[in-house]
Amino acid sequence: MTDSTLADALENQFGLADRVVDESALANSVQRFRERGITLPTFAQLADPSRFSHDDRVGDADPQGPDARNLWRVHWYNNLVGGRVDVPDHVVLPPSVTGVQSPIIVVFGDRFPMITAHKVLAAYACLAPRVVTGQFDPTRHRAVWPSTGNYARGGIAISRIMASRGVAILPEGMSQERFDWLDRWCENPADDVIRTTGTESNVKEIYDACNALARDPENFILNQFSEFGNHLGHFTVTGRALAHAFEHVRASSGRDLRLAAFTSATGSAGTIAAGDRLKDEYGTRIVAVEALECPTMLENGYGEHNIQGIGDKHIPLIHNVMNTDVVCAISDHATDDLDVLFNTPAGQAYLADVKGVDVATIEALTHFGFSAICNTLAAIKTARLLDLGPDDALVTVATDGSALYPSERAKTLAGRFGGECTTADAAEIFGRHLGHVSTEHMIDMTEADRRRVFNLGYYTWVEQQGTPFELFEQRRDQSFWVGLRRYVGVWDEMIDDFNARVATS
Repeated sequence: MTDSTLADALENQFGLADRVVDESALANSVQRFRERGITLPTFAQLADPSRFSHDDRVGDADPQGPDARNLWRVHWYNNLVGGRVDVPDHVVLPPSVTGVQSPIIVVFGDRFPMITAHKVLAAYACLAPRVVTGQFDPTRHRAVWPSTGNYARGGIAISRIMASRGVAILPEGMSQERFDWLDRWCENPADDVIRTTGTESNVKEIYDACNALARDPENFILNQFSEFGNHLGHFTVTGRALAHAFEHVRASSGRDLRLAAFTSATGSAGTIAAGDRLKDEYGTRIVAVEALECPTMLENGYGEHNIQGIGDKHIPLIHNVMNTDVVCAISDHATDDLDVLFNTPAGQAYLADVKGVDVATIEALTHFGFSAICNTLAAIKTARLLDLGPDDALVTVATDGSALYPSERAKTLAGRFGGECTTADAAEIFGRHLGHVSTEHMIDMTEADRRRVFNLGYYTWVEQQGTPFELFEQRRDQSFWVGLRRYVGVWDEMIDDFNARVATS
């Protein structure tokens, strides 16, 4: 493959354009955004929202409404009602919950606008560069968002407030709350919500649907698993937010804490890119997490599970595998059961009365969705595996909150607890899933382990999806990932130029 052919693939197939590709498409975007009064935040502004005035940019926009001003809320510095905070909202879990002395810092994703999940950031990071480089034309293209739930919702929200038509593709087995939201936000749900066969792990079926849609040139596929804007958005925005939350905890603790580890369920492998930044700044170890019922990294395995948003039976192209330090698998029985513990009267009473957990922490636990619980359990296991102590902090994210899972909770209650969680049930849940957290189902990765996991991606990306072999191989070397970071500065300059053109009357 020639250098020009590879450059073309990076630009068109994977979203790494550093120039205006189509001036006419860009002009159409400028005109439409001018008509709708839409401006775009830069990645630098989303990483550090103190760079702009919240009142001027956001004003009285409803954080849960389809208002283009919510683009300026696509960051980690919101509170629950959409106001600006100085430090990302977070909780430091006490030993009464975790059973370990290491502080575990969990940063909340349900403060993000419109979808109450941080995947709206990934959607913006994928679409905005495509707009300002003239690759995506909102007057012609439909934005297609392949996902297992939250990214599709984020994509629908972002495309709608960026004056575009969006199409969500997700497995039919995802939570009813996701589909209810899509029904409210899509102008034509019958055409714009595509339900594929299966559940969380059935991503191949999503790709097949995308490949069919891509035959129509008006469908623009924004595949979070291979769109490097997803990686770069989280490296830039999420990485800084997590570092800021850690620095705040360290300063308030009065101790010289070190940031020992970051745990992140892989999913599309966007969020885990924040670990690359944390490793650069703090030497933090990066822990990739998946479902035990679908142990792809752990065992080259497969299967179905219910930790919605993670573990998709393949290795995403944008996962920097060779920079990953630990693999950890968590069972969906644990996440299902702990969701019940955290969100039922008997469970909360048990935490308060028997375990002595404070009221504020119990309230915080209601903002943990399935993947947040998974990430937290992985942090506990990591603290044990690495023999971390009270001066070794871990950080992770609550990607969404429990408000997205009442229908799933009802299934768990009906199937495992006879319809109601009792005090005895709460004690059993705590004892089984928090009282005796082990280091089973973990790999402290060697170089050979990294190569094994990396090589597994070949079958999806080169054989099935047509990724150039040279690009696939380049990803082994950290110089490839470091080299990607220049695009963020380029895109920010292009966003500034785009906004200037929009503002011109």
